[in-house]
Amino acid sequence: MSSTSSPTQPVVQDLKWRVVDIVVAAAIGVASSLIYWLAAVLTAAPWPLIDAILPGLAGILNGFWLFAGPLASIIVRKPGAAVFAEIVAAILEALFGNQWGGVETVLIALIQGLLAELVFAAFRYRKWNVWVTMLAGAFSGVGCWAYSFVKKLVAMKSTAAYGPVYFTTTVISGIVIAGWLMWLLYLAIAKTGALDKFASGHTSKA
Repeated sequence: MSSTSSPTQPVVQDLKWRVVDIVVAAAIGVASSLIYWLAAVLTAAPWPLIDAILPGLAGILNGFWLFAGPLASIIVRKPGAAVFAEIVAAILEALFGNQWGGVETVLIALIQGLLAELVFAAFRYRKWNVWVTMLAGAFSGVGCWAYSFVKKLVAMKSTAAYGPVYFTTTVISGIVIAGWLMWLLYLAIAKTGALDKFASGHTSKA
């Protein structure tokens, strides 16, 4: 099967949450929180150096904080999975300690999760492929950028270089890391048989 596509789910799936769905979505959130926290530590030094090359270029790293929602959605395939996983990841990341603090971390995660969720909802939770996942990653990136713009860049002119560059790099990062790479990760997990209890496991083998 191609790594860049998957057939649309041919039947209306059960959108009710099961215990196993909650457990897996939570597990994705927990695992994501560790990566989020580690990304914050590892990117603290290179971030200003990258921005020194071109203001806003460091947004290319933002995808490392955007992937929990899209990944949870394509695996669990239930309404709210993106938001749930993002919130779990954000709460735990905040508890580990980061430079943004608890409230800000959870708030931006909520926005990112909601925008990723919006994409899957627009397709009525029926279309699951790499393109939809990449679109969800892009929208999550838009949420990340929008929060930063409102909080930190609102006084800047719309023509200023930083804002447009940061928007572009953040969205690209969301498409590649939170979208395309998470689709590849999902396919790899499905091949192990770990998702056999999920519709996502059956679809990946179709």
